Amino acid sequence: MPASKNKNTAQAATTAIMDIDALWSMDRLGAPTLSPDGAQAVVPVTRYDMDKNKGRTTLWLLSTLGGAPRALTQAGEKDGQPRWSPEGDLVAFVARREQEGDKDESPQLYVIPPDGGEARRVTRMPFGVEAFKWFPDGRRLAFVSWVDPTLKGQAAQAQARQAEKDRKETAYVTEEGFYRFWDHSLPMGRVPHLHVVDVETGEIRDLFEGTSYELSRAEPDADTFDISPDGRRIVFSFDPSEKKILEHRNGLAEIDVRSGRAQPLLVDGDWDFTAPVYSHAGQHIAFVASHQGVKHTMPAQLAVLDTHGHWAVLSEDWDREVAAPLRWDEDDLGVIFCAEDQGRRHLYRFDVKTLHPFALCEGGHVGAFALAAGTLVVLHDSASFPPRLSLVEREGEADEQVLRRIESFNDEQLAARRFGEVEELWYEGAQGELVQMWLYYPPDFDPKKKGKTPLMQLIHGGPHTAMGDSWHWRWNHQLMAAQGYVVACVNYHGSSSFGYRFADSITGNWGPLECEDIEIATSLLLKQPWADPKRVFATGGSYGGYMVSWMNGHVPAGRYQAYVCHAGCVDWQAMFANDAYHWHAKELGAWYWEDAARVAAQSPLTAAQHFSTPTLVIHGQLDYRVPDAQGLAYYNTLKARGVEAKLVWFPDENHWILKPRNSKLWYHEFFDWLRRHDTAGAKGPKRAKGTKSAKAATVKKARAA
Repeated sequence: MPASKNKNTAQAATTAIMDIDALWSMDRLGAPTLSPDGAQAVVPVTRYDMDKNKGRTTLWLLSTLGGAPRALTQAGEKDGQPRWSPEGDLVAFVARREQEGDKDESPQLYVIPPDGGEARRVTRMPFGVEAFKWFPDGRRLAFVSWVDPTLKGQAAQAQARQAEKDRKETAYVTEEGFYRFWDHSLPMGRVPHLHVVDVETGEIRDLFEGTSYELSRAEPDADTFDISPDGRRIVFSFDPSEKKILEHRNGLAEIDVRSGRAQPLLVDGDWDFTAPVYSHAGQHIAFVASHQGVKHTMPAQLAVLDTHGHWAVLSEDWDREVAAPLRWDEDDLGVIFCAEDQGRRHLYRFDVKTLHPFALCEGGHVGAFALAAGTLVVLHDSASFPPRLSLVEREGEADEQVLRRIESFNDEQLAARRFGEVEELWYEGAQGELVQMWLYYPPDFDPKKKGKTPLMQLIHGGPHTAMGDSWHWRWNHQLMAAQGYVVACVNYHGSSSFGYRFADSITGNWGPLECEDIEIATSLLLKQPWADPKRVFATGGSYGGYMVSWMNGHVPAGRYQAYVCHAGCVDWQAMFANDAYHWHAKELGAWYWEDAARVAAQSPLTAAQHFSTPTLVIHGQLDYRVPDAQGLAYYNTLKARGVEAKLVWFPDENHWILKPRNSKLWYHEFFDWLRRHDTAGAKGPKRAKGTKSAKAATVKKARAA
C-alpha cells in the first residue's frame, strides 16, 4: 500500500532524488566465489572517484553465516575474477600491481591467503593473463594468454613482447577477416592459448604450443574451457575453421594435460557449441548449443555429451535461452544457469532426468551465482536497487525462496534517496500480439495532476535484448524518472525473453514492427490524465538509437518534441565497417550487394527527406560495434537538412560511456537537450507530489500465454 501523505512528506524532507553523483558514489559488486565449505564468499567491489576520474577494484571477504565484511586486498587498483582454491587456503585473482619496484605491464595471476597476508604474484606472462581456473589438486592453474603461435617457450614470447614495445610504426596490418572486437583491435600475430602454471614454482606450459588450436578470439574467458575432476583433461570450445570470423560456429575439443594431445569431441557445421563444463563424476559434459544451420536466431539451449560421444539437447521443449556459465548441481542430476523470462532474469536448475526447469531464485535480475557445499549465493538487482549479494534459502512447506543479504555496501546511499514506483504492463501491440512495457514513475508522482507530466520513451538496444526489472549503470531508469519524466520501456517485437518466435519476428524487416509497438504504447499513455501531449520525447542507444532515427523518418513531425540518439545505426551498407559485419545479412535478409533495395529500406537514412525532429546525437570514437561514422553521418544529415541537432562525441569512449566525468557530462547533455525542447513545461519537468501510482486503464495487463 502507498505510504500516507504525512509519512511521505517526512521522507521527502530527509531524502533526495536520484542524481548522477549518487549513481557514481555507489559500490559496484562483481561475480562472487565461494569457499569450498560454503562459509565465505569473495566478491570484487569497484568504487569510483569523480574527482580523480577513475575507479578502483578490491576484493572483499564476506561470511555466509553472518558477520562484518573484510577487505581482502587493498594494494591493487583492479583486482578481479577471484576464485577460491579447492582446499580453501588461497584465493587467486587477476590484477596489475607493483611489488618491490616490479610493476606489471599487463594483468597477471596472484594468490592471497583468505586469513590475511600479502598477495603473491604467480605469473609473469609477457602478454598478460585473461582468465583462469583452478585444477582440482589446488597446485596448478589453467589460464588464457594471447601469444605468438609460431614461437616456442616463454623466452621467445618475452622477446616478441619487447619487439612489440620497441616498434616505431603505428600501422595495423592484417589479412584476417576478424581483426577488431567491440573497442579494440585484436593483437597482430597473436592468438589466445591455454596455459598451465604451477602455483608454487611458477613453471608455465603452453598447452596449445605447436598445435593449430586456439580459444575464441572474441571473449576468451573462463567459460570457454573447463578442467576434468581428475585434472587430466581440459575441454574447450574452438573455431574449427582455418580462417576465423566472429560469426563462425564453434566445436568442442579436449586436450590431455600431461601429453598435450588434443582431439575434437564434437564438431557439427550446423551447430554452435560453447561453455562446456564437466559433471562432478566426469562422465558428462554440459554445454550450450545453438542450431545455427536452421537460422541464426535459434536459441541457445542446454545440451549434454557423454563419454561415448553421444549428445542431446535437453531444453528443446523449453522456449527460453540458456546463458553461460553452466554449473552442475552437486548431485550431478541437474544443471544450474541463468535465463531470461518476460523481462526478468532468473536462476534455474534444469533436471537432466525429467527435463524440467525449476527456478532456484527469481528476479528481478540474477546476474551471477556461486554454489558450494549446499550454499547458494546470488548477485542480483532490480529496478530499485543495484547488484547485491544474497544467500538463497528455502523455507516453509511450499519451499518458498528466501533471500538473506550477506552485505550492505549500498544501503546507506539508497536510504538517502527516494525512488518512484515501477509498474509492469501488457498491451496489444503490432500484429495484435501482447507486448510488455515497464513504467518508471517520478518520486512523489501525482497521477491526479492532469496534463502536467512529460513522457520519455527509453528504447533498448539489441534488438534481441530486453528491458526489465533490473538496475542499469549507464542508462539508469530511476535517475531519468527522478527528473520528472514517466519513463516507458517497451519490449518491442524482436526482444529477448518472450520466446523464439517473438525474437525472430523482425528478421529481414527491421523497423516497422518495433516502431508500431512503441507508437501504440505512446498513444495509450497519452490517454492517461497525467500525460502532456506536448511534452513527449524518445531516447535510445545502439538499436534504440537506430529506432529513434527510424522514427524521425517514419513518425509524423510533432509527435515527439525531441530525440536522443546514442550510438545509433543509420546506414546498413556503411555499417559494414563494424566488427560483426557477417551478422548483417542474417538479420537484414540479404547482403547489400545482392539486394541493395531491401537493405536500404531498413536504413533510417533512406527516409532522411522526412527528418524534422530536433535530435541530440552521441557517439564514441572507440565504438567498433556501431562505428562513430554512423553518428557523424546522422548528425551531418540533420544539419544539412536544417534540422536542429547537437553532437556529443567522445574520442576516448566506446559503445558505452564508462569514465565518471564523461558519464556526468553525458547525463548533463541528455537532460539539458530534453529541457531545451520542453517548451510546454517552461523550465522543464517539475516533480509532482503525491503517492499513488498511475494505472494505464486502457492497457491490457494480461500475462502472455
